[in-house]
Amino acid sequence: MTTPEVLTETRASTGVLTLNRPKALNALDPEMVRIITEQLEEWRDDPEVHRVIITSNSEKGFCAGGDIKVVREKAVEGNHEFGDQFLQAEYTMNAMIANFPKPYVAIIDGVVMGGGLGVSAHGSHRVISEKAFAAMPEVAIGFVPDVGVSWMSTHVESQEGRPLPEVAKFAGVTGYRLTAADMLYTGLATHYVPHEDMQQFTEMLIAESLDEALEKYAADLEEESFLKANLAVIEECFGHDTWADIEEALGKADKEFVDLVWDLLSAGNPASMVATVELYTANEEADSVEKGLHNEYAIGSVLRRQPNFVEGVRAVLVDKDRNPTFVPDKPSDVDPIQFRSVLS
Repeated sequence: MTTPEVLTETRASTGVLTLNRPKALNALDPEMVRIITEQLEEWRDDPEVHRVIITSNSEKGFCAGGDIKVVREKAVEGNHEFGDQFLQAEYTMNAMIANFPKPYVAIIDGVVMGGGLGVSAHGSHRVISEKAFAAMPEVAIGFVPDVGVSWMSTHVESQEGRPLPEVAKFAGVTGYRLTAADMLYTGLATHYVPHEDMQQFTEMLIAESLDEALEKYAADLEEESFLKANLAVIEECFGHDTWADIEEALGKADKEFVDLVWDLLSAGNPASMVATVELYTANEEADSVEKGLHNEYAIGSVLRRQPNFVEGVRAVLVDKDRNPTFVPDKPSDVDPIQFRSVLS
C-alpha cells in the first residue's frame, strides 16, 4: 500500500495536514494539491473542526516548492496543458487557503520555497523557528514567483506597520533567501517559536488552543533583519514600475548593495527578471488574491511556453549544472510588452 503524500487526520478539534514526501523535500505535485484541497473543503464545512494546521515530516524543512520537473518534462513533449491544469488547481488551493474561514496555522521549521509558501503564507498564522528560511527562486528557472506570493508579499503588513512592496519586488526578482528575521520583519511570518519548543507548541495547539499555545511558546527573535537594515536602499532601487527604471537606479546606488543584487541575478533568466517586475507592479494594485493569482497564471503561461523555461529547469533541477543559456542574455533586450499585455 502506497503511503499518502499528505497525511490527514482530525485530532481533538484540529485538522492536521502533514506533508509526507520527504525524499523530494515535500515538493508539491498534483496529487498533493488534490488531497489538500479536498480535505480543506471538508474541514471548512465541519463545525467540529475549529482550526487547521499544516506541518511537515521532513527534518530538512517544510516544503521546497512545486514539482516543476514534471511540468518541464511535459513541456518538452509539447504538452503545455499539463502545466496549465496543475497550476490552475494549485492556484485554486492557494485562494482557498487565503479565504479559509478558520485559523490556518503553518508550522515552518526549516526551508520553505515556491509552492511551499503557497500552502503556508496565505494562512492566518505562519509560525517559524530560527531554522526557517524562505525564497522564491523562480527567476533562475525561467519562471516568475507565483502561488499568490507576488500578491501577498506586496500587501501584507510588515513590522514597519505597512506593506513593503519594494522589498517584495527585490526578493522576487533576485530570489533573495529570507532569514527567519527577514520573514518576521516583512510579515511573511507572524510568530516565532524556538526550534526546541516547536514540537511542544504543536501538541499544545492541537490539544488545547491556538491562543494558549502562542502565549506559552511564542517569543522574540534576537536577530537582525538584512532587509530592515537595507530598507532605504531597497526602496530607492526597487521602488519603480519597470526593469529599466530599476536598472537605472541600481547604477546610482551603494556599490556593496548593487554588487549583491547583480550577484543574485547572475544565474537568472533576463526575461523572467523583466516579467517579475511587471507582475509585482501589477499585483501591488490588484485588490484580491484571486486577481493576483490570475496575473501570475497569465504571465507564467507566456514564460512556460518559451525555451528559457525548459532550459532553466534543466540547469537548476535536472542536470544541476547551474549553467543555463538564456536568450536574450540581458534584460535590456527583453520587450516588457509581451508580459504587460496579459496583465489585468
